[in-house]
Amino acid sequence: MKILCWNTDEAVWQHWLKVVPKGAELVKVMNLEEAQQALSTSNQTFHYCFVFLADVTFSQQVEDVVLLRSQFASLKLLVFPNQASQQAALRMFSVGVNGQCAPYIGQEQLSLVISVIDSGEIWGGKAFIQQLISQSTEQLNEPSLDMSELSEREMDVVRLVASGLSNKQVAHEMAITERTVKAHLTSIYKKTDTGDRLTLALKAKSYLMVH
Repeated sequence: MKILCWNTDEAVWQHWLKVVPKGAELVKVMNLEEAQQALSTSNQTFHYCFVFLADVTFSQQVEDVVLLRSQFASLKLLVFPNQASQQAALRMFSVGVNGQCAPYIGQEQLSLVISVIDSGEIWGGKAFIQQLISQSTEQLNEPSLDMSELSEREMDVVRLVASGLSNKQVAHEMAITERTVKAHLTSIYKKTDTGDRLTLALKAKSYLMVH
């Protein structure tokens, strides 16, 4: 596994070197331009991009992460903020960032985070994600959701996801398998041009409130 690490803090960098999964190859960059160049190089394929959000450049880096997500849609983006900001988290998750963790995350916890993201879920802590979904979508300035192409079953999945249920809970409510839920979600993401669970949930919540 190859990981691009945008990190200007030497102590955090040394910690990451110790806790990443065995066999992972880390490539360090210091700024947005270096990150873009590394990600654009055809002979390098990165499975993940870790971004340490430093206090001094926090707000600008949040916007840089949003830019990276728009430029490299398939890249798994994991951010490590050095300060708590629900607004920043909402901003990043709403555009498809895959997760956020503490900079000094433990080895076992990081392995769990990566496995959860690899399975197609978002990492941020269940309670935190539920809180984000429950918030109004007005501050996101996102276009309304087009659900005209969805089947009735897909609409049922959307409603349950928008209420904050996990794949396992959706499967239980609909009496189907988790694999079937994932298949429905893959189809839904494509038809609604959302791309990830949280974006779908936030937009769907807004849509369902007026329909």
